[in-house]
Amino acid sequence: MKRKVPKLKTDEDVEAFLDQDLSDLDFSQFKPAGFEFESKAARVNMRMPESQLEAVKAEAKKRGIPYQRMMRELLQRGLESLRAS
Repeated sequence: MKRKVPKLKTDEDVEAFLDQDLSDLDFSQFKPAGFEFESKAARVNMRMPESQLEAVKAEAKKRGIPYQRMMRELLQRGLESLRAS
């Protein structure tokens, strides 16, 4: 039986995790995140309800990621959904 990959919240946790044998881990829970590795040279300025921004920030905080990354992820999911339909 393969081990689940733990949630790592700090760089130190990640470094310690990567120093071990990872061959018995179940990586099936991961999804590709190619958009995060592309250059981020383009800028966007948009208006949105403050409550919506606060909801994004709260979700990002729960997941331990910056809210701008959360917004990029949500946009990516929306685009993938549009392509699938």
